[in-house]
Amino acid sequence: MKSHPRIAAAALIAAALWAPLGAQAAEPSLGDIKRTHLLKENLSIPGREVIQVRVDFPPGVTAARHSHHGEELVYLIEGELEYRLDGRAPVVLRAGDVLFIPHGTNHAVKNVGTGNAAELATYIVEKGKPLLTLGQ
Repeated sequence: MKSHPRIAAAALIAAALWAPLGAQAAEPSLGDIKRTHLLKENLSIPGREVIQVRVDFPPGVTAARHSHHGEELVYLIEGELEYRLDGRAPVVLRAGDVLFIPHGTNHAVKNVGTGNAAELATYIVEKGKPLLTLGQ
């Protein structure tokens, strides 16, 4: 069977396009939650980067207790999410609300509304570390 240069080129392009998706799959799974990575850039602070992710939660779904190697800034796009941060009382955010989650703080998130909930999560984190770590 002959190998065609066009087929080989198409395979290389496909592999390059799918490589970032494989890297994201290495993160711990949060179940039925959909994470859409939007931005990843180095910061002027050595060893730090900013990552933005849209996170979609189907009704009743909970993100298991986890933490990040940096700060998380949450903006709720739609729905109602309950955040349980270690050492704080639970708080429910609705569309338009914001929340600051300090570096290393374990937290769980649950969709307490009747429809989809979505947040824009902005992380200011240490480069080279996993974006999230499941809580102990």
